[in-house]
Amino acid sequence: MKRLRSLRWRLLLATVAAGLLALALAGVLLAGLFRDQVMRQFGLALTAQLDQVTAALDIDARGEAHIDATTLSDPRWQRPLSGLYWQVDRRRPDGSWQRGLLRSRSLWDAELQAPQDLLADGSVHLHEAAGPAGARLLLAERSLHVGASGGDTANSDGGNGGAGPQGAPTWRLLVGADLHETDEAVQRFNGSLLASLALLLLLLAAAAIAQVRVGLAPLRGLQAALTALRQGRTSHLEGRFPTEVQPLIDDFNAVLDRHAEGIARARTQAGNLAHALKTPLAVMAQAAEAAQRPTQAAPATPTPGASAQELAGVVRQQVDVARRQVDRHLSRARAAAAREVPGARCAVEPLLAGLLRVMARVHAERGLQLHSEPIDAGCAFAGDAQDLQEMVGNLIDNACKWARQAVTLRARIAGGAEGARLQLQVDDDGPGIDPALRERALTRGERLDEAVPGSGLGLAIVQELAQLYGGQLTLGPSPAGGLRAELDLPAAPPAAP
Repeated sequence: MKRLRSLRWRLLLATVAAGLLALALAGVLLAGLFRDQVMRQFGLALTAQLDQVTAALDIDARGEAHIDATTLSDPRWQRPLSGLYWQVDRRRPDGSWQRGLLRSRSLWDAELQAPQDLLADGSVHLHEAAGPAGARLLLAERSLHVGASGGDTANSDGGNGGAGPQGAPTWRLLVGADLHETDEAVQRFNGSLLASLALLLLLLAAAAIAQVRVGLAPLRGLQAALTALRQGRTSHLEGRFPTEVQPLIDDFNAVLDRHAEGIARARTQAGNLAHALKTPLAVMAQAAEAAQRPTQAAPATPTPGASAQELAGVVRQQVDVARRQVDRHLSRARAAAAREVPGARCAVEPLLAGLLRVMARVHAERGLQLHSEPIDAGCAFAGDAQDLQEMVGNLIDNACKWARQAVTLRARIAGGAEGARLQLQVDDDGPGIDPALRERALTRGERLDEAVPGSGLGLAIVQELAQLYGGQLTLGPSPAGGLRAELDLPAAPPAAP
């Protein structure tokens, strides 16, 4: 079972099995073709001998058949049981055959037994039959209607009671030859063919082994490269590989690069988060120390003798700062992870409808009109739904803080099927932002107007999340007179039916 799981053994077994099947079929076909050719040549030679016997046949005036054996050239006719025989039969009036009327000396006291078939005059039939001493013979037979003194030959009439037209008797000439030598020749050929095919199979197996070793050599190189990578001696799969394997190597190295980027990004995020939490933790530590030692109170902490209520206020303030930092970094981490997930998809229309309902309740006291232009049902974002909700939610919340009466939301798909983009626009009719200050509005913690509540992180978070998805946040003038925040993000392909 272990060998069957081996790619090398599978290839070898498949090659040997296919070669064995092909050679077996070829052997059967070649053996059959050789036997057919030998038997055809043997039959032609036997027919030539039959023609010689037919030419030597003579019918005298009394209607008796004679053959002058001296006119037959093959000496085997005269040697008993030589394997080459001839015989002349005559058909009786009752339809039976008078066998062995004339026969070669080689037959000795035996007779040739031919099937009881009827032949057209002059035609030749070939049969296999038993011969002297149980030998297997190939018989060639011919029927003739010959009158006395070599009279005219007439066509056979199977129902004339032993004579042809005009009373001519029917003669059957038989020539037989032993198939022993032919069978031996066929067997010798089959043995040579079997040995040749077996040798060819061994050569094919050796070629298959060499082919598998050469073909799988790059996998050994790949194993060595993976070992070097695992041991930390390299950071990528290195080496020269065939063109069929190189795309796999390139994709694997790309995965390693993305993995390294993810690790580096995680380290950066952890460092940033740790740095961001240092300040609120330090402030809370100073406040707690000041509460315990009032005489050493610092200006940034409650005054000596500050109440527990003032200390709690400082703690709540710094915890809120820490929470915002944690939320921000968690959002970045979630977006980075969602970007690596293939096939991520989020329908836009229901998500935006839910956001508008929530924001309408949050800002209900201002009486704003929040509405969305019609959105195609197939409009989808190629990313995490929570990230899209946070980005658009921040933009709508920011627009509601500055809008006078209305906030409008639009969403559409731009571009073709390849590289399609999701474009989201949030317009308000507020005072807008001076073009010179729009870049500052995207800076983390930057607040252009302290009169409006906020932390200054909303637009910065949207910008950072959009960039993680390969997108962009753009601020510009709105047709309604306020600010237009336009979000460009990757669009998901249409859902399968």
